[in-house]
Amino acid sequence: MKEVIFVTHNKGKIESAKKYLKDVNFKVLEYELEEPRSDDIKYISKYKVMEAYKIVNRPCISLDCGFWIDELNGFPRAFVNYSLDTIGIKGILKLMEGKENRVCKFTECLSYYDGKELQQFMGKHEGTLSRKILGNDTDKKWSDLWYIYKPYGYDKTLAQMTEEEREHRKKYKSVDSMKEFANWYRSYQKNYD
Repeated sequence: MKEVIFVTHNKGKIESAKKYLKDVNFKVLEYELEEPRSDDIKYISKYKVMEAYKIVNRPCISLDCGFWIDELNGFPRAFVNYSLDTIGIKGILKLMEGKENRVCKFTECLSYYDGKELQQFMGKHEGTLSRKILGNDTDKKWSDLWYIYKPYGYDKTLAQMTEEEREHRKKYKSVDSMKEFANWYRSYQKNYD
């Protein structure tokens, strides 16, 4: 099976890749890719994987995520990093003070590019926002949003959950882009082995 390079600097994404891509021959290149200003995670992920390919000149993947809060008309959408750098999770909770509708979701797009073919895999994880910051730090976290995001079917934030609970939650209104990619890549490689 050909080696795929995962270009990212996000430690939580690297930990997830180790788990979900264990059947894929992959290697991590820790590098911070340029992120274009866009509200479209598919576009951002495609842009980043094309940039990654220019660096490694080998099959590679890139993953981009967005966070959508229904009550705030989808804010922060694809601008998660910018909103966390400016107002942070305390600012997000401030914007949600007095709001009863706390429905939110993570969306993600994993892009694969081998120099010829681009494939994109979408993921979605539904849930609600807590009313305060809850939980402990972990090397598994992708974002500070883990302290305020409660997966669908749970009354705990991701930061409060055990590894087993985080895995089990994916049975509820959740599709993982890494898992989708791994399933596709295994069958794709069978055609070339």
